[in-house]
Amino acid sequence: MIWEDIGFLISKNKYNENSLIAEVFTKNNGKTSGIIFGATSKKIKSYLQIGNLIHVNYNTKNENKIGYFKVEIKEALSPLYFDHNKKLCCISSAMNLIKILTAESQKNSNIYTLIEKFYSILSSENWVKNYIFWELELYKNLGFDLILDNLVEKKVVNKKKLYFSKSTIEKKIVPNFLIDKTENTEDLSSLLDGLKLVGDYLDKTILKPNNLTHPISRLQFINSLK
Repeated sequence: MIWEDIGFLISKNKYNENSLIAEVFTKNNGKTSGIIFGATSKKIKSYLQIGNLIHVNYNTKNENKIGYFKVEIKEALSPLYFDHNKKLCCISSAMNLIKILTAESQKNSNIYTLIEKFYSILSSENWVKNYIFWELELYKNLGFDLILDNLVEKKVVNKKKLYFSKSTIEKKIVPNFLIDKTENTEDLSSLLDGLKLVGDYLDKTILKPNNLTHPISRLQFINSLK
């Protein structure tokens, strides 16, 4: 099988002294794994950064065995944030979620478009809030739609709106911006609460039923915000 495509580099691991095994989420072929020979050379190494958009030529002689990539840089996206640790951690978290939650060799135009959208979010003013909604949209595209409006009740305390989950097991405060989506918030405490709530949903609904653990990269991103 031979094809060429463009895609985002979502993971890389050392294969031998000079090569890597990479995973790329491509536009027309979905998530695909392949060996990049000579990946440690100066010519290639500099642009094999997680999150970069690359052009790939894929070749495999046996569909049951891993193939190999020949790659060229299409757009160096991650280096734009080398001086912004929080956003670099966000890139790592987002690409890792794509890696662990998507199926191999299944085209998904919605997910590819969502990755493209991710980079416009990073350059937006209220990027952390927008990223939280990006995660929710990712889970929705994978079949796990968290419709918070149906799960909360509203109370007014001291003339302030408060939202609570309706769960009989425990009462959780839901950050207002997750319900009133037009509300702009830069309050770090509310944003962290939002990330925790979405993370709890990720654990309970997606990860634990599939015997997956919460990705370290997502925890590192949250810790980078504190």
